[in-house]
Amino acid sequence: MVFERFRQLVVSQENPSTLKHSLRTAVAAVVSLLVARLFRLPETYWAAISTLIVMQSNLGAALPVSAQRFIGTAVGACFGGFVGTYLPGNVAAFGVAVFAIGVVCAALKVERAAYRYATITLAVVMLVPRIANEWVVAMHRFFEVSIGIGVGLALSAVWPEQTSVPATKIDDPMPALHAEEG
Repeated sequence: MVFERFRQLVVSQENPSTLKHSLRTAVAAVVSLLVARLFRLPETYWAAISTLIVMQSNLGAALPVSAQRFIGTAVGACFGGFVGTYLPGNVAAFGVAVFAIGVVCAALKVERAAYRYATITLAVVMLVPRIANEWVVAMHRFFEVSIGIGVGLALSAVWPEQTSVPATKIDDPMPALHAEEG
């Protein structure tokens, strides 16, 4: 009984993983990693991680959240570069910066996703000890994430996820552009 209940919770009924999706994701992650290495960025894994996040949705769902991630990463990199330069590792300054980013995001009227990505970037730039100048770290982080987003979106556009629900009329919206596929 317990095993069957667990199996029902784990085995997907609506959106099972596919080999094609796994292949698309693997190709995109490797391409983003190679592009980041081509630019000799120090933490190329951020490009791959960003691509993995983008590839978990179809293009229509990934595009808006990717825009939020891009904006949030830019805001977090700016705050991280500035605050990290003058108050590196300072816990109180970190807390104030997290709050200030929230104020900026609210003023820009961006979604919470942008705030989430901004504060993650702030934490990575400001709290992870490194030898490099915080502005250099912030710009590297921004470029690594941007490469990952760009590669994920580009691959999603040229190799789109197939949907099981075709449009029935010429003016029907394309389900692949509007329905999230987990």
